[in-house]
Amino acid sequence: MRIKRAFRYLLLAAVLLLCACGQDEAPVNETQGSSESRESYGSESAGLSSEQNASEEADTPPAPGMVRSRLTNEWIREELADRRPIAVMIPNEYKATPHYALSEASVLYEAPVEGRMTRLMAVFEDWEPLEKIGNIRSVRSYYVYWAFEWDACIIHAGQPFFVNDLLSQPLTETLSESKAPDSQAFYRDPDRSMPHNAYATGKGILAAMQKKNYSLTYHDYAASQHFSFASEKAPNTLEQYGEAAQDATYIDMSSCYPLTRCYFTYNPEDGLYYRYQHLSSGTDGPHLDGADGEQLAFRNILVQNIKYEDLGEGYLVFQCHDTTEDGWFFTNGRGIHVTWEKTADFSPTRFYDDDGNEVMLNTGKTMICVVQKGSNFTFR
Repeated sequence: MRIKRAFRYLLLAAVLLLCACGQDEAPVNETQGSSESRESYGSESAGLSSEQNASEEADTPPAPGMVRSRLTNEWIREELADRRPIAVMIPNEYKATPHYALSEASVLYEAPVEGRMTRLMAVFEDWEPLEKIGNIRSVRSYYVYWAFEWDACIIHAGQPFFVNDLLSQPLTETLSESKAPDSQAFYRDPDRSMPHNAYATGKGILAAMQKKNYSLTYHDYAASQHFSFASEKAPNTLEQYGEAAQDATYIDMSSCYPLTRCYFTYNPEDGLYYRYQHLSSGTDGPHLDGADGEQLAFRNILVQNIKYEDLGEGYLVFQCHDTTEDGWFFTNGRGIHVTWEKTADFSPTRFYDDDGNEVMLNTGKTMICVVQKGSNFTFR
């Protein structure tokens, strides 16, 4: 069933005029990742060889019964294979930090919301053991469509009025801290001030989902494959793209996210991009999980440029489906230009290289940085 677009309800079926807004150019000594369309790099060998892809079949699980995760391609317990994930809305201004359980998220989105702020959506696979998740804030329509891709139950604390129609659709499943039937999933931390003191527990979420008769396993309309992954025995180094693959050991998103000013540094020893961001007035530092002190780190970073519209009072809507735009893919200290496409509400967003081949992510966690089309970021 197709779900009607939230912004069409707001604008009474008028066609949105999606616009792009340019910003200052990047420094000359850095590569600029622009949302403007770029020429094809025309790499001679795009994607991995059939031998590399076939080597995935030869992988042996570390323990009997373990299977590959849909979200990360890591080995997981068999009982998690068909368990639906949750998608949790988390604010990301410095007053909302520290965040709890973010280091456990398999996929993390960041996108602008009103007031130059950004909001995170954390997609958790093994969520039941988590004792403190959050804090948690309200949802926006575009996050709902990204949650649809994972068949995730959306965990949030309310929403603006223009999201109501989308949330009321039959296939949308959410738990909201502002609704009494869902309250057992949430609690307020007396040591934090409102609005940054709403948290959830995995056990509470499980009980609330069961009370609402939500399926704990994937629905039949969920995509069985989301990302495409390279074999761990033959990881995607991006070397096959030649000069089109550019060095990217430092990725700076601060011009796109002016309040959090996040950036990533690559560690060649473990192949991970470590996340840093604005922590308090005038200070930047590692983005740490308040639960265990672990710094957020990712094997893959996707930058997704999206057309947007200002709905008034700073509220935004992104054209995140039924469209094709461009972006970047970073892994193993290098990056390539990509295009992305999402063809339906519940269809995964697919990322393609400039020869039209779907990009192969490496096994591990993925960060998706959503930026307004026309914004610039830099890497080097």
